[in-house]
Amino acid sequence: MKMTLVSVLAFLLSAATVNAGEIYGTVTEGGKPVAAGVKVEIKVAGKVYAGETDKFGSYRVIVKEKGKGMLTVHVNGQSPSLGLFSYDKSTRYDYILEMKDSTFSIRRK
Repeated sequence: MKMTLVSVLAFLLSAATVNAGEIYGTVTEGGKPVAAGVKVEIKVAGKVYAGETDKFGSYRVIVKEKGKGMLTVHVNGQSPSLGLFSYDKSTRYDYILEMKDSTFSIRRK
């Protein structure tokens, strides 16, 4: 009886995470990682998911919705954005911040 209950609980927990996808990657500027704590937002299907970079410029955000979305990086009072797609599996997106005329832009690596 206990084994059946444990099996059912394990199945339910794994089923709950199947629909969630992970978006991860790095953000660099001038060939170097951005500072730790840079805010990263991902908006898909009207919902916003947030994360931040670590000391290596890496970020990781779990996004429950699938489809077309937008990634926004909040750096030095600016918020450059770029489109992305969220899938039910992990997807890597590496980005490069570029400064031109005192304005940041972002592009995929």
